[in-house]
Amino acid sequence: MLKLRQALPYSNKKKGEAVITPKMKRRIKRKLGDEKPTVWVGKEGATTQIINEVSKQLDTREMIKAKILKTALKDEESKNIATKIAQQTDSLLIEVRGHTFLLYKRKQKKRVKSL
Repeated sequence: MLKLRQALPYSNKKKGEAVITPKMKRRIKRKLGDEKPTVWVGKEGATTQIINEVSKQLDTREMIKAKILKTALKDEESKNIATKIAQQTDSLLIEVRGHTFLLYKRKQKKRVKSL
């Protein structure tokens, strides 16, 4: 059944993409609820420096909280900026609330080669 679902052309899940259950979303929101944002997006928007910093933080921690400053919202909405950052870092956008958004990226397990 699982193999058939992955093979269907109209399936929403892409191959290799992580699936977030509602329970996982609640856990992420609860964990990041009290924390302060670790990344601030300035008036230039989603620059390469911001993208690199977000991907670096997602590699060390599975989830981050970011805030978009009001000056960055002149041209775009916060959801569009958050979606762009999520796509470029290959992460999942968990929630956009006001000018703050949460990103999640599952850590890659290091494979140990045995001799």
